[in-house]
Amino acid sequence: MKPELLVELYDVARLMRTRFDRWARTYGMTRAQGVILARLSRQPGMTQNEMASICEVEPITVGRLVDRLEARGLLERRHDPADRRIRRLHLLPAAQPILAEIQRYKNDLHAELTDGLDEATVDRVIEALLHMKVRMTSEPAPRIAAAGE
Repeated sequence: MKPELLVELYDVARLMRTRFDRWARTYGMTRAQGVILARLSRQPGMTQNEMASICEVEPITVGRLVDRLEARGLLERRHDPADRRIRRLHLLPAAQPILAEIQRYKNDLHAELTDGLDEATVDRVIEALLHMKVRMTSEPAPRIAAAGE
C-alpha cells in the first residue's frame, strides 16, 4: 500500500508532540507551557487571547498555564499601556535557561529528522510544507446563509 501524505504528516506531527511531551516533563513542564515560552520568545507582549488562538485552546486554559509559569517566575503579565483592561505576557530572565534547552532540543530533533537527507531535499520539504500552510490559512470563510435562504 502506498503511503498517504496526510497520514504521514499527521503521524510525524503526533510523534513529535509525544516526544516533546516526554522531554518537557524532565523540566517539570507541559508541552503547552513550552509552546507558550517559545512563542513569547519570538513574539513578546502577546495577550492570553492571542496565545489561546495559537495554542488552539480556550483562553481560560491559557490563563491556567500562564498562572503556573508566572508562579515559577518565568513570565509576567503587564498592563497594556494603551488599554489597561488588557494584560500582555512577557518573559522574565529565569525563562532564558529553559528557552536555551528548548532550542537545543529543536536543533537535536532537526538533526535526527534530517539525517540522511541532503540540504536540497530538506529545502524542498520546507517549501512544500510552507505552501500547504499558506493554503490552509488562506482558506475562505464558510458562507453564512442570509435570512430567508
